[in-house]
Amino acid sequence: MDTSVVVDNLPVYAEAAVLTVRVAAKGILVAFLVGLVCATIKLFRIPVLRQIVAAYIELSRNTPLLVQLFFLYFGLPKIGLTMSSETCAVVGLAFLGGSYMAEAIRTGLEAVEPIQMQSAVSLGMSRGEALRHVILPQAFTIALPAITANVIFLIKETSVVSVVALPDLVYAAKEQIGQSYETREALFLLVTFYLIILLPVSLGAGWLERKVRSSVFGS
Repeated sequence: MDTSVVVDNLPVYAEAAVLTVRVAAKGILVAFLVGLVCATIKLFRIPVLRQIVAAYIELSRNTPLLVQLFFLYFGLPKIGLTMSSETCAVVGLAFLGGSYMAEAIRTGLEAVEPIQMQSAVSLGMSRGEALRHVILPQAFTIALPAITANVIFLIKETSVVSVVALPDLVYAAKEQIGQSYETREALFLLVTFYLIILLPVSLGAGWLERKVRSSVFGS
């Protein structure tokens, strides 16, 4: 492996890594919000909306992100809806991740005893206040491992967004291999930058889980 090639290409991969992190962060944030709304709708069994959420979750979880991106980037323009590569990547990640977040949060919500909602309401809280101050904090503690696993999963899923011409890390590696055939150097840089992104997230998630559980359960 030629180290001079690696050094020369570092700026390109660093720029691609910043874009990858930005897309992942936006997609994960929107996915979490979508998941929270969907889980709440399922918890309260809201008519019609509950069926729509169930259909969305099944569609999202049973179609690959690659197919979803193709539909967003190449299919929607056929009916006059266009979006940039970055927006398409964010929407695709959010669409996929929202269903996984919804199931993770739903599991946490259902693990909280119903008596806690009833007790909070009997003390004068509205159902919304009880949900926000009593139910959700406990649900998030329970669902945290699944949520953090989904975060890592979605970051790794950014490896396919290059199909919509987004110059992310995989795109940078493919360009280097295609133009100069520097396969070893390209793959080394690709793996290295993904590790730089994912290892802190993984270690931070583990620390956060231990911290939260220690503060809640005192162990």
